[in-house]
Amino acid sequence: MNAYQTVNNDDILLKLCHSVSHVLSSTSASHVTHAGMVQSISRTRLKPDLGCFSIFDGGFSGLVVINFSADAAIEIYRRYMINMGMPETELAFSHTSDDVANVMGELMNQILGDFIGKISKELQTSISQSQPKMLTINKELTISVDTNLDNAVARRVSFRTENNHIFYLEFAMDKTEFMRSEDFEMDEEFDPDSLFETHSPKEAKAVKASHVKPKQDPKSAGVVVAEADSLLDELGL
Repeated sequence: MNAYQTVNNDDILLKLCHSVSHVLSSTSASHVTHAGMVQSISRTRLKPDLGCFSIFDGGFSGLVVINFSADAAIEIYRRYMINMGMPETELAFSHTSDDVANVMGELMNQILGDFIGKISKELQTSISQSQPKMLTINKELTISVDTNLDNAVARRVSFRTENNHIFYLEFAMDKTEFMRSEDFEMDEEFDPDSLFETHSPKEAKAVKASHVKPKQDPKSAGVVVAEADSLLDELGL
């Protein structure tokens, strides 16, 4: 029996694709998906109309590039801003607007934060990233992005917005493998909200009452505090 499981470049790329889809879908209240096919490429490039890149380093080194078409960038930007409560009449209409570049750069930062958080925990390693850089690129311009990688593996994946606008993720990193021991167990994901939901309404009210109504009958107060302490202990507070 093989005592080890391996995590390679393509497994890490899949995690990144999931982060892109998850962050853009949740922040824009829409449906962003990635293709099931991955393309092998020779190098990463910034391409029209809006290109964003960030370098990461640590347990492994690499480069992430996302090339948005003008239509894809504007759709994601406007959906994100509307989801944040901004009036539609106050939003930019051109992908060359500084506001669009700032928002897309922030979304890129959220994507990498989600990806690094998950992959660092799974691979038991530490990774840091550079501040994402966003460039507006015209049709005649393509910029090669070189990195100091010893044995680089480069991939491209296409994504589709809810309105069927296409953009591309390009990813390069050192060729690497992480071997996971068979007896290794990841820490269980901790979700405080789900823990609250498992408790009865009575206990939830008890927690609220312990904060809102400090003056109570001594006997009933003891029960309330005990129930609240039990719940807070489970939360590690």
